[in-house]
Amino acid sequence: MQSNPSELPLSINLPSPLKPRDRVTVVSPSGRLRELEAFERGLAIWKSRGYRVEMGNHWNACEGYLAGTDAQRHEALIQAWNDPNCQGILCARGGYGTTRLLESWNSHCPIAKSSKWIVGFSDITGLLWYLATLGISGIHGPLLTTLDREPEWSQQRLFDCIEGRPLAPLKGKGWGGGTARGILLPANLTVATYLLGTPAQPPLHGVILALEDVGEAPYRIDRMLTYWRALGAFQGIAGIALGRFSFCKGTPGHSSWTAQEVLRDRLGDLGIPIVGGLPFGHDGVNAALPVGQLAQLDGDRGILEMIYS
Repeated sequence: MQSNPSELPLSINLPSPLKPRDRVTVVSPSGRLRELEAFERGLAIWKSRGYRVEMGNHWNACEGYLAGTDAQRHEALIQAWNDPNCQGILCARGGYGTTRLLESWNSHCPIAKSSKWIVGFSDITGLLWYLATLGISGIHGPLLTTLDREPEWSQQRLFDCIEGRPLAPLKGKGWGGGTARGILLPANLTVATYLLGTPAQPPLHGVILALEDVGEAPYRIDRMLTYWRALGAFQGIAGIALGRFSFCKGTPGHSSWTAQEVLRDRLGDLGIPIVGGLPFGHDGVNAALPVGQLAQLDGDRGILEMIYS
């Protein structure tokens, strides 16, 4: 067994569980909202669970490819976070834009220190990782524009996660390496790569990384993982859980490795437990993963599971 959780520098407390009738606020911290029908279906699912859903400021704003100006998106996020009547924050969609907000949202920003749930993935990795540096958890899980495409069990898993019920283990394909315990740190690989070495990067020692991506050619995945290796960013990581790498194909007619071959080549010699093919990421089932919860990764049996004390 690798990693002693008591020695991990990343310490995160999970927010209090939500319950029906709690108020949750919708924010758009990334790309402009385009998928309105899917967005409405996602809202309907949260409302059907008994939650009071409120639209945050500028939720449908547009500034180029962004959901409003940086100032608008920053204002909406901070207002929702500091609102004592808001128990959770739902991100409308991903795209691009959260890392722009991190330039001004730092330790001097007027953010309430109390934890509250924030739900999203993909570009929302920027917020999830920055909040982790403050000891605040979040959920790497379906956005409002993707929730309606999740199977029933995955939707239920999201609400189990946010309402404080135990989560079932996830099964993938083990690469070997034994078993490790560590704090779970999910991320989109591309977004996380551009956070390395910045104030928004949480400590990585002893964590179990959970990585996914979409639309990246194999050579770009190679370049990113090689950058992690060059920085020594994988040193001290307890294990790696790999989700879906969707539409990550080479140029037709050109010689290329597959994305899976690149992952094997760049990660397979790290000597840590690795599990591939787990059901999270883009364009398929996106099982909710809590940021900062103690997890166990079994690289031999191919299982990722949360640890409950």
